[in-house]
Amino acid sequence: MATTKRSTLITPAIPEDITKDELSLVRSYLLLTFIHKVFERDCRVIGKSGLFKTPQLYMELVSSATKKTSLMLQEVTRELASHHLKITTIRQDQRGVEAQYSCRGYVGEINIPWPGFRNEMMLRMRAYLGLNPELTVLPKEDSVEQMAMSI
Repeated sequence: MATTKRSTLITPAIPEDITKDELSLVRSYLLLTFIHKVFERDCRVIGKSGLFKTPQLYMELVSSATKKTSLMLQEVTRELASHHLKITTIRQDQRGVEAQYSCRGYVGEINIPWPGFRNEMMLRMRAYLGLNPELTVLPKEDSVEQMAMSI
């Protein structure tokens, strides 16, 4: 579960509090940013590895998912702008992902622990690849823990 922390005001007027929908946009932006980078990296690795008989097939699959995430990221970025919501800082550490944002004069942060972030990433990645969310090759714990996280 993500946590939020309220901080200082930028303007003397009392701003509207950030809504659940707006927090969801921040969360989606973070997830899509990480997923997009993972797909881009995986596509490069598949192409350069020399381990696949038909790397172009796998690259096409991952590339298609990369394009989907790119389009979704553009849409989420437009939505963030329409809500006057700006993500100012993204950090990650051993606990999870943290983003600071400003929204209509309100400054806050969202913290998402790694287990939940990784699980949601895997579910979304499976959907973008056109895979069944219930089927996995590795046990859930193994497949989630093996994913490298960095942006």
